[in-house]
Amino acid sequence: MRKQLPIFIVFLSGILMVLQYFIPHQASEDLFTYANDFVIVIGILSLPIGIFSLLNATVMKARREPNERFYALVTLAGFAVMVISGLKREWFNDGHGLNRMLFQNALNPAQSSLFAMLAFYIASAAYRAFRVRTILAGVLLVTAFIVMLRIVPLPGVLSEVNGEAVRWILGVPNLAAKRAIIIGVALGGIAYSIKILLGIERSYLGRD
Repeated sequence: MRKQLPIFIVFLSGILMVLQYFIPHQASEDLFTYANDFVIVIGILSLPIGIFSLLNATVMKARREPNERFYALVTLAGFAVMVISGLKREWFNDGHGLNRMLFQNALNPAQSSLFAMLAFYIASAAYRAFRVRTILAGVLLVTAFIVMLRIVPLPGVLSEVNGEAVRWILGVPNLAAKRAIIIGVALGGIAYSIKILLGIERSYLGRD
């Protein structure tokens, strides 16, 4: 009964949400809005669980892996400082104090550094992908070269020809590939949803 009841609730909720999509009535719209409110509430309630999971995993890493202990302690200290600064801002209306200083002088530089390193990884991946070893790799290289020429100041005729080529590439083969990917993702989502509704996929029940 402990397993059958959650599966039945999931099945009933899924069927109701599928049917309400095809019923053009105000009651159906109200049901959709009410269900979305439940999703928001559940998401808010799951936030403390996520915080507890993060803290527990960090503490366990600090205990089991001595080489990672320093980074785990820095994570815990940063978490505590951000929470305290946020509470200080809410309780004392301190909008220009420690919380904003941490965002401007710690979080923003860290994000900038992360994205700066990401640019080098993208350049490295592009170099590996553009090495012409097969016909398809050559097509990829030529296509990327044509698209990148769009930001280069070319003479009038070449600029118009390159612009038309780029518009065709983005509007025909690129758009066709994007639609194929979206259709594949949609079909995969439908198949996965059906497996959940029928009780075949039960990973949401946990390991037990």
